[in-house]
Amino acid sequence: MRKMLISILISAAGATAMNGQDVVVTVAFDSSRIYIGDQINYTVTVEQPSGLNLGLKPIKDTLCKNIEVLSGPVIDTTLMPGDRLKYISKYLITSFDSGIYKVPPFYAEINNENGIRRFYSDYSFLEVMRVKIAPQDTSIKIFDIVAPYKAPLTIGEILPWILLALVAAALIWGIIILLRKFKRSKKEPEVLINPDPAHIIAFRELEKLKNEQLWQKGEVKLYYSRLTEIVRQYLENRYNVYSLEMTTSETLEALLKTGFKRDESFASLKLVLNGSDLVKFAKYKPEPSENEQHFQDSWQFVETTMVREAVVADDHLKEKEGKSS
Repeated sequence: MRKMLISILISAAGATAMNGQDVVVTVAFDSSRIYIGDQINYTVTVEQPSGLNLGLKPIKDTLCKNIEVLSGPVIDTTLMPGDRLKYISKYLITSFDSGIYKVPPFYAEINNENGIRRFYSDYSFLEVMRVKIAPQDTSIKIFDIVAPYKAPLTIGEILPWILLALVAAALIWGIIILLRKFKRSKKEPEVLINPDPAHIIAFRELEKLKNEQLWQKGEVKLYYSRLTEIVRQYLENRYNVYSLEMTTSETLEALLKTGFKRDESFASLKLVLNGSDLVKFAKYKPEPSENEQHFQDSWQFVETTMVREAVVADDHLKEKEGKSS
């Protein structure tokens, strides 16, 4: 009965006009390491607008090779702020073979007149370890009747070693101080003065990407890797969001913590990052129009969010120079 519940549509009401761009699918184990035979939960979380009809395919016997599903899913539904729903499905799993296992992404999908669209989670990893048991020693041991006599240490024997340790510590401390001074003096000339603004760097790289015509040459995956790299580097330069080291969901969450609003720019950014993930990890083959649209969305995002004060100052300076001439 529980497997039937997970296979039906998650939401029974709502309009199909929504395109599902706010769907987030995440997975997690209770622990990344277990011993053989241990049982832990594998949790699937889906966040979506309340009016979106999604379908989930239940996990049956195994997550992947050697990771077995014992029971589940146990389903919980939570209403979130912003007219959103969170669905949590928990499966009890175990494994009887040691190793490090890479579990494929879990996905939710929507099926409407435009076809099937899927929303994937990230890969998840589980290490299954063996219990280390020392083998029983059956050899016959021969012990001394009387333990060897140990002569006590004298101050004369210890003092030279203490002095040597103090001298070595003083030398090490002096070397550390000299290295720190050398690094400081070496770094000073390398300080950049007036680096290019974040949007200038992003526009320059986007223009380069456009001229390379990667997707037109069939290198679609490389095209999306470069596109997302430019956008993520812009987020780091503009908002101090170190996106190159984060997943898409972590990037969006970190951006919101900076005070960024869930507006059209945020929606466009999310569409670009999720679309790129589908191409890079799910082998999705986009249409040429989608390639162009993702490029335009990236350009528009940078143009909308760039620091306007610098642009106004430049325009004012040019106007002032024109009047003086």
